[in-house]
Amino acid sequence: MTYADREEAGRRLAAALEDYRGAADTIVVALPRGGVVLGRVIADELGLPLDIVVPRKVGAPDNEEFAVGALAESGEVVWSEGDVARFDRDELERTVERERVEAQRRLETYRVGLPERVLRGKTVLLVDDGIATGLTMSAAVRTVRQEKAARIVMAVPVAAPDSARRIAREVDRSVILETPRFFAAVGQFYERFDQVTDEEVITLLKR
Repeated sequence: MTYADREEAGRRLAAALEDYRGAADTIVVALPRGGVVLGRVIADELGLPLDIVVPRKVGAPDNEEFAVGALAESGEVVWSEGDVARFDRDELERTVERERVEAQRRLETYRVGLPERVLRGKTVLLVDDGIATGLTMSAAVRTVRQEKAARIVMAVPVAAPDSARRIAREVDRSVILETPRFFAAVGQFYERFDQVTDEEVITLLKR
C-alpha cells in the first residue's frame, strides 16, 4: 500500500483509531516533523487535543543518515547495540550533543504559546509518519512513560516488520496499518513525501 501524502495516511490511521473518538483523558502526541501532519489530521478527526514529543535520531559519525541511536527529551539515549560498538565513543558523544542542542531548539520553537504538556494519567496516541529502525519511536515512548501516561497507543501507517515487533513490546497497544516485507525507507510508501518545515509544524500545532 502507498499513501498519496501524509494527510491521507493520517485519515486512514484516524479510521483505525475510531474507538478513541472524543475519549476523555486521551491526547494525540506526534513526533516532529512529519508525524505532526498525521497527528493534526487524527486529532481533528477524533476531536482530541494535539501535542508533541521531540526525540532526535543520532546518526553514525561517518554517515548521519544511518541511525545508531536516538535521544529522548530527558537526555537518555536509546542505542542500537549492534551498530554503536563500531564507532568511537567520543565521536558519538559529540554527535549526541549536537542533536541535544537541536532537539531543545525544536522543542522551544514548536511549543511557543502552547499550554504545558500534561500526560500523567492519560491515554497517549503516539503518532509518526512511519518507522524504519524504530529508535526515535523508542525514545519517544520513554519520554511519555517518564511523564506517567496511563496507556500508550503507538499509531503509524507503515513500519519495518522487525522494528514493529520490537516496539510493540514497549507500548500498551500498537496500531500499524502496514508492515511490508520489503522495506527500505518510510518515504517509499508515499507518493509525495516532502520535507515538513518548522513553520508548518508551528502552524499545525496552533490550528
